[in-house]
Amino acid sequence: MKQVTLKELAKKLNISPSTVSRALHDHPKIAPKTKEAVLKLAQELDFQPNPLALNLRTQRSKNLGVIVPKISYPFYASAISGIESMAIQQGYHIIICQSEESYEREVASTKALAKSRVDGLIVSLSGQTKNYDHFRAIMQKNIPLVFFNRECEALETSKVIIDNVQAGKQAVEVLIDAGCKRIAVLAGPQSIHISNQRIHGYRLALEKNQISPDPALIFHCDFSEVSGYQNTFKLLAHKPRPDAIFAVSDRLAIAAVKAIKEHNLKIPQDISVMGFNNDPVTTIVEPQLSTIDQQPYEMGQKAAKLFFDQLNCPHCLPEKAVMPVKVVSRDSIQII
Repeated sequence: MKQVTLKELAKKLNISPSTVSRALHDHPKIAPKTKEAVLKLAQELDFQPNPLALNLRTQRSKNLGVIVPKISYPFYASAISGIESMAIQQGYHIIICQSEESYEREVASTKALAKSRVDGLIVSLSGQTKNYDHFRAIMQKNIPLVFFNRECEALETSKVIIDNVQAGKQAVEVLIDAGCKRIAVLAGPQSIHISNQRIHGYRLALEKNQISPDPALIFHCDFSEVSGYQNTFKLLAHKPRPDAIFAVSDRLAIAAVKAIKEHNLKIPQDISVMGFNNDPVTTIVEPQLSTIDQQPYEMGQKAAKLFFDQLNCPHCLPEKAVMPVKVVSRDSIQII
């Protein structure tokens, strides 16, 4: 069915298109009787305003670009839901791109979103990103830019993060309080800053409790389950064997659980496991996984709020929001 236009409404009512437009927007100078007639006919004919024409007048596309490493990561799926919940309240749609941890894909997505006239970008960096010129180009065009989870310290933009050092320290202190002293780490790629921050927190926790760190117990993984599984096998071959594993993501922690079971070891009696992210699957594995909850939905909401703050106040200073985390204690750590 052909959509009714604003001009057709005006012709049927024998008034100007501008009067129809003002009536639809409840303009105070339009007589109540005229407003009533316009709204009644618009409803009868199922009139839908042209979003492009409206957006041309406001110079806004009402689209918000979001770039994340992988949509399949539960953390990012939840964060995107948080972003979208805030966007919808403001009449916005989100356009989602994933970098697949690739710098080249991140650059291509940034350029494509800019060409499509998004009103701003919310980004979590790829694991390969070291050059930020594509984001500098966005900022030079006065397009609002907000980073979340993985921040870009080189650029003065709004950011939403957690204190990864403190969170890593908290996670390891839970293991130490449970009596663990030889704690291994399944870390992320060395190029990813947040993983390195969590390792720093691990070292601080050991130092605080006068436990000597063993560099041989830190293995860097690529965040895949295969990598976590294979590196856990290497960790379990060490003598003496670790009595705990701190994984900087739940995906790695779950891979560790699988490898530990294949060694016929019991969790947590023989070895405790602490994850990070509080992915939904952590309550399904046996035993249920202790972890750190980053509250990604709330992080996404905060990132969207900072975007709208920046959109509505272009000259305001960027804001750095540090979100709280929660330790979630479950059966994978033996409480003494």
